[in-house]
Amino acid sequence: MKKLMLALLGITLAGSAAAQMKPEDAIKYRQSAYSTMSWNMHRIKASIEGAYNKDDVIKAANVIQSLANSGMGSLYLPGTDKGKGWVETRVKPEFFAPANKDKVGKVAADFNREANEMAKIAAGGDAAAVKAQFDKLGGTCKGCHDDFKIKD
Repeated sequence: MKKLMLALLGITLAGSAAAQMKPEDAIKYRQSAYSTMSWNMHRIKASIEGAYNKDDVIKAANVIQSLANSGMGSLYLPGTDKGKGWVETRVKPEFFAPANKDKVGKVAADFNREANEMAKIAAGGDAAAVKAQFDKLGGTCKGCHDDFKIKD
């Protein structure tokens, strides 16, 4: 019961912290997290395409997993569909449309599932399995980018 109460308190505090956040700060945090994820995806890709380094892949996969499970959804506050963090946001307004709520939820759940699986597979050290999972994980990124990211 004590653990449940602490978990509920944590969720409440995280929600109220996000609610008090300025939109431009939420955009900055989002952009920073996605840049970090991108860097770590590139680290895995470099290892797959070059000399495989199990330790580097594990580190990168763990960072991606941590960010995927960090509650980043709370950074998509009302008013963050436009504006500037480090740069202008590139999230499409459709991301925030009530009609897309289920689709956004599915994209997020797919990414979390594949990020968790990536960390698990990376720990095993099988380069071929890592490559196969990397492709699945990258597919979840692409799915979101195709539907909800403004192209550069």
